Amino acid sequence: MPAADTTLIAANRRARRNYDITETLEAGIVLHGSEVKSLREATVQIADGYVRFEGNEAWLQGVHIAPYLFSQDHSGHDPDRHRKLLLHRRELDRLRTMVDLERVSIVPLSLYFKDGKAKVELGVGKGRKLHDKRAVEAERDADREIQRALAHRGRD
Repeated sequence: MPAADTTLIAANRRARRNYDITETLEAGIVLHGSEVKSLREATVQIADGYVRFEGNEAWLQGVHIAPYLFSQDHSGHDPDRHRKLLLHRRELDRLRTMVDLERVSIVPLSLYFKDGKAKVELGVGKGRKLHDKRAVEAERDADREIQRALAHRGRD
């Protein structure tokens, strides 16, 4: 999750359920003016987002930023366009190597403003199978039951 001095725009809660996230990192995003205004209104959907590498650049795809309500037709933006991610060369090379060799996915976990700049928190991980999701959910439920039992025992 982003630091306390940030303003959360959108969170991808499904990502932690569908992927076994092993690492997180922060990246900047190249945006148009009307996209920034739409982000300030929190009209964005990142649930279907992912990162793809093209050449020596990383692109955020599958993220929908709704057009700004008060923009003119000529100054608006394409809501589903691919957005360039701002990462250091070392990070790009390391991530590309992980994707190619370890077969991991990179998905957006959250979108937020930090010091007035739009940032995206990326999660690196492998996709979970249905039985893995069920096992994680069962483990979480068991832990919750244990905590309830302990809390109830303390009241007696």
